[in-house]
Amino acid sequence: MKKQLIIFTVIALVFLSLAGCQSKDSVGAKVIDIPLTQEEYAFGVDKSQPELLDQVNAFIAQIQSDGTFEQILNNNFGDGEPQAVASADPDNSKDQLVVATNAGFEPFEYTKGDQYYGIDMEIAAALAEHLDKELVISNMDFDAVCLSVGQGKADIAMAGLTIKEDRKEYVTFTDKYYDAAQMIIVKEDDSKFDACKSAADVEAILAGFDSSTKIGVQNGTTGQFYVEGDPDWGFDGYTASAVGYRSGSLAVQDMLNGNIQYVIIDEAPAHRIVNAMNEMK
Repeated sequence: MKKQLIIFTVIALVFLSLAGCQSKDSVGAKVIDIPLTQEEYAFGVDKSQPELLDQVNAFIAQIQSDGTFEQILNNNFGDGEPQAVASADPDNSKDQLVVATNAGFEPFEYTKGDQYYGIDMEIAAALAEHLDKELVISNMDFDAVCLSVGQGKADIAMAGLTIKEDRKEYVTFTDKYYDAAQMIIVKEDDSKFDACKSAADVEAILAGFDSSTKIGVQNGTTGQFYVEGDPDWGFDGYTASAVGYRSGSLAVQDMLNGNIQYVIIDEAPAHRIVNAMNEMK
């Protein structure tokens, strides 16, 4: 027994020592707090349901005027508590609101266990209740969200969607409900952008990178269009290589692992992901 206790003690000390070294040597991330774009978020409604579009626009105006939207923002950005949202199973015999989303975009949509959380998900729950419908959430890759609505597989896309011309092929956008921007994430010890005061300063540095510089983006998002270039947006793009990921958090983790140099994603998720990653150091 005494011998086993000594062995366990030694093993524990070794693990503590390794953990201490790992924590000390690990490098976190930081957001360069300069907006690189100006965007508007909206929901994408099934083109064949113009009455739903009118109902959603009226609902957006209502929650923005009665304080509901402010409370939802406070739940996810302020001192409130994010509210869990449950999804029913699809059932054609019931009156359901089917919402297409990509639940890897905190704080707009994400999961914990089998529950959904985030700004869009709380709005979705309130909208379904307002319409007296049962809420069904269909979680998928981001670049399939608008397509699924266009194919009639969902009624509405609620996924931190930026209003964009090519997406109008599949959905009709509601009125905007949120203003957003892209920001760059770098390693904590990277000082290259520290002196930047404006978007032009950041862009001048980005323009100096060649294709050996890898910038992580979430597939199908504005970050990808910004890095690669997109004439609809007026983005010229950069020579740096865009590396696509299913989520921003995977991109940031890969940056911290040394496989890419930077990540460009939406402002709110950028701050949320960086805070979460740094807390795990």
